[in-house]
Amino acid sequence: MPRKNSRNTKGRIISAAWKLFYENGYDETTIEDIIFESGTSRGSFYHYFKGKDALLGTLAYMFDEKYEELQESMDPDMDVVDKLNYLNHELFLMIEDGISRDLLTRLLSTQLVAEGSKHLLDRNRTYFKLLNKIFAEGRRSGILKASMTVNEMIKAYALWERALMYDWCLCGGDYSLVAYTDKMTPRFIETLKA
Repeated sequence: MPRKNSRNTKGRIISAAWKLFYENGYDETTIEDIIFESGTSRGSFYHYFKGKDALLGTLAYMFDEKYEELQESMDPDMDVVDKLNYLNHELFLMIEDGISRDLLTRLLSTQLVAEGSKHLLDRNRTYFKLLNKIFAEGRRSGILKASMTVNEMIKAYALWERALMYDWCLCGGDYSLVAYTDKMTPRFIETLKA
């Protein structure tokens, strides 16, 4: 039971931080604001995070919360191609509507210079577990290539999604991320089909 409470405390801090980052901007949000918004304490905050910058890496946690929601709401009768397109669309819709380009840019840049674990590449994330399930199903059903391993397909797909986010940030968000990914991701997935 204590583990669940600690996850809830950490989750409340992360959720509060990203809500404030979105509403007020990263630079305008203070640690005190995050503590107040999350209903936690200074000790709890510093138990989980060294400072505000450490919260940038938690965007992967927010993505995983979204993937958990999508996994529950996704029609199990969808084929693997439709599942991948659905997940991609919904995640990028969340990004475009709820995460500022500035914050996404900061996350991507912190992952480039981070020493030690890189949250976006953590194979224990819900994201990678869900992709593993979908790609394995695709190989078993014969929809996806037998010449690629499940891990190779997951790596290619994750690389594709990071490239979409990186390019959108690099271009200053001057186009709709959702419209672009809805157009291009099905073309990418075609390269993985048998």
